[in-house]
Formats: sequence, structure tokens, C-alpha cells
Amino acid sequence: MSVLRMVTIGVYGFGGESFLQRLRQADVRRLLDVRQRRGVRGPEYAWANAGRLQAALAHAGIAYEHHRELAPTTELRHLQYAEDDRQGVGKRSRRELAAEYTRRYTTEILDHADLTPIVSELPGRGTAALLCVERDPEACHRSLIAQRLTEQHHVTIEHLRPL
Repeated sequence: MSVLRMVTIGVYGFGGESFLQRLRQADVRRLLDVRQRRGVRGPEYAWANAGRLQAALAHAGIAYEHHRELAPTTELRHLQYAEDDRQGVGKRSRRELAAEYTRRYTTEILDHADLTPIVSELPGRGTAALLCVERDPEACHRSLIAQRLTEQHHVTIEHLRPL
């Protein structure tokens, strides 16, 4: 039986070329975008906005899919922002998710998501990547998806970070 493997990656901390290079190093063949809104503020991250990102991935031979059903709702994102404000951290410097955000994301989104199609469509060669914006997976809902994939589908996860 082959080992099912995925990676996760964020936008922050990467430039467009270093992001693609990191994907190539991990042999990513399919990118699963789990953002609700597929734009990133700031000119340094314009490359990560949906249209530009999809074009760059296509040029690199990496398939793209948007999985909005795995994205946190606006209400959940605002819950996390409130906790960030309470702790005095910006979303780009967040190191962990709020406990209430984690609980609600799990019960409201993840518990209702069927991850079986994602697992069944993992590339036979290479790997797939879960994408969101946060640099650190511990500060992002993609880590919750990755944990669920590990627990329920025995997928091995590697978290890619900027070098």
C-alpha cells in the first residue's frame, strides 16, 4: 500500500517565485486552495491573488482547485481577528488559532466536510498541497484540515514554510 502524502503551504513569507520553487521541491502536482476569498492584500502578495496564482501554477504544470467548502466563514474569521486584537497580534504575526475558533471551525465546517474525494484524488505521483495565507500552519485552519486528514485517512502531512 502506498503512503498517502500531502503538504500545506501559506502565502506569507514567500515571493511568487520562491513559492513556486518550494512547491517544485515538494513535487506538488495539485494545489487545493482553502481560502474563502482568494485575494491577499499588499503589493508584495499580488502574485497570490486567484487569477495570477492560477496562471503561474498552470505555467508550472500544477493543477489548481478551489475548495471553498473548507474555508472559514466571514463570521469565524472575525472571531479569530477579535482574539488577535485581544492578544495584540496582527494576523500576519499570529502564532496559533484561538480555541473558540478551532472549536467552531471544527464543528461548523470540518465535521460537515467530506474529505474522501480529496483523498481519493491525491496524485499517484507527486503530492497535493493545501493552501491558505498564514505563514505558520499552527495559525491557520489548514492545520485543522491536515490533522483531520491524518486522523481519518492516514495521510502523512508535511508543512512547507519559507526557507
